[in-house]
Amino acid sequence: MTGLTLKNIKKAYGETEVIHGVDLDIDQGEFIVFVGPSGCGKSTLLRMIAGLEDITSGDLSIENAVVNDMPAAMRGIAMVFQTYALYPHMTVYDNMAFAMRIAKEPKDEIDRRVNEAAEMLQLTPYLGRLPKALSGGQRQRVAIGRAIVRHPKVFLFDEPLSNLDAALRVQTRIEIANLKEQMPETTMIYVTHDQVEAMTLADRIVVLSAGRIEQVGTPLELYTDPANVFVAKFIGSPAMNMMKGTMSATGEVSKVLVENQQAIEVPIKSDETLNGDNLHIGVRPEDFRLAEGGDPVLAEGKVLFVESLGEVTLLHIRVENHEEAIVAKLPGIMDLHKGEHIKLSANMEKVHLFDSKEISLKHR
Repeated sequence: MTGLTLKNIKKAYGETEVIHGVDLDIDQGEFIVFVGPSGCGKSTLLRMIAGLEDITSGDLSIENAVVNDMPAAMRGIAMVFQTYALYPHMTVYDNMAFAMRIAKEPKDEIDRRVNEAAEMLQLTPYLGRLPKALSGGQRQRVAIGRAIVRHPKVFLFDEPLSNLDAALRVQTRIEIANLKEQMPETTMIYVTHDQVEAMTLADRIVVLSAGRIEQVGTPLELYTDPANVFVAKFIGSPAMNMMKGTMSATGEVSKVLVENQQAIEVPIKSDETLNGDNLHIGVRPEDFRLAEGGDPVLAEGKVLFVESLGEVTLLHIRVENHEEAIVAKLPGIMDLHKGEHIKLSANMEKVHLFDSKEISLKHR
């Protein structure tokens, strides 16, 4: 069952269009994450769904009913903002119960829902406290609890963890994941610029750039099969390395001449129209390995910087005629130092090819 549908949604401020015809179907109970760089339109899109921004054109439907002109309070949506926005003079209980009291819900129903939400979010011991007596993570849980008690059709989260420190972000992220398991019928849409949050929480990720959807898919689909260079470089940390190449022969296996004049064979199908075309060759840092005798060398150069993290070693390598440093993520502790000359190879099955328009050959 479709929970929410966006059909050719556009948003303009005067003559400046910021959302350019977004189409998206979200199933009931899905956890969808919007990701993208600052200014890509993810929060604007979320606010349009919430009814806090007008839709310039297109249709927004919730449970098959168009809600473009429906007031925010009538849409059955609850939103959790980046800031907690709790009433400082009210206890946790009163903050969570406030909206229900305004709606004149029965007292016993308010009590039942508040206690149910508090139990779900492990807030029961803090119901009598004021917000100033809570940690940042606890305050954010109160803000989530305030939304839960309304029994919304759709939850909207606008970067809810960005004000928390690293340890609290991890803890609260786990709590949000647990919350989704406890509310399987509730659709959730979550905005973040943190791809770790996106990869760990999402059923599907929507990658946005300049007000357009670049790709929609499960976290692993976007990681293993990016549709274009933008998605390939945005998903994954460190970002995918890009090198230049030329298609020398097409077919079931693509034969490519890398910028260092090394010939490689990549098991990706290509058509004859690509013969002689310029390509982008993508390799994730973790797919590199030190080249041994007979291995095709994809990149070689001097080590600029070594990050020894224990479980992995990150090598930043300066490659001749290459603008950006190549990053290799090698397992374990490597006895390598700045200034050393190294050669890198990779499993050809993990190499990605993109045409001159930056579209993946698998998605042409």
